[in-house]
Amino acid sequence: MKQSKSSLIAAIANHLNYDIYELELADVGSNSDLKWRLFAMPDQSILVIEDIDCTIMLQNRETENEERRTRKNQVTLSGLLNLIDGLWSCCTDERIIIFTTNRKEKLDPALVRPGRMDMVHMSYCTISAFKQLVFNYHGLCHQQLFEQIEGLIKEVKVTPAEVAREFMKSRDAQTSLQGLISFLLEKKTQQDYEPKTNTVYTKEEHPQEGGGGGEQELM
Repeated sequence: MKQSKSSLIAAIANHLNYDIYELELADVGSNSDLKWRLFAMPDQSILVIEDIDCTIMLQNRETENEERRTRKNQVTLSGLLNLIDGLWSCCTDERIIIFTTNRKEKLDPALVRPGRMDMVHMSYCTISAFKQLVFNYHGLCHQQLFEQIEGLIKEVKVTPAEVAREFMKSRDAQTSLQGLISFLLEKKTQQDYEPKTNTVYTKEEHPQEGGGGGEQELM
């Protein structure tokens, strides 16, 4: 889903006429270093921190004290939260911080609480997203190929960025839609042939009426 996230960030920056800056928290040595970097950002800018769930020390505040004993210089969750709140209170209209993650459930609740961070779920392309894209690129509200495309979108995992890329290949709506159908059919074939997880049951772990058991996943 990286393409969709990047496309959204680029669209926001283009709409607001803001500059984009990326920050790797792994390269930041301490909370003081992070403070200097955040407040050194120019106005009218977007700071992007990718894959926040993969950053050490930002998943659980309960481990901070223990980890701090072994690592004196590093960014902590409490340090990041204090800096975000301070930056927001003084520069709310001039700077935007965007975090990305594929595992929201791994983040500390304090980081994603309402009022501190607004969350946007970047799903695969939906029918409503497809209709908005086809209207934006070709000015169409309905076309005979829509029904087939909508059926495929329900079955195929495709990002809005991939759909937009197909629309950009031709200015002719019919050609563009037919190209999208071919692309979706190809992806559907690939997904149908992807290895699936098999499940077996053992009597000891998952007792059921007439036998059965707990499930084990075989990859």
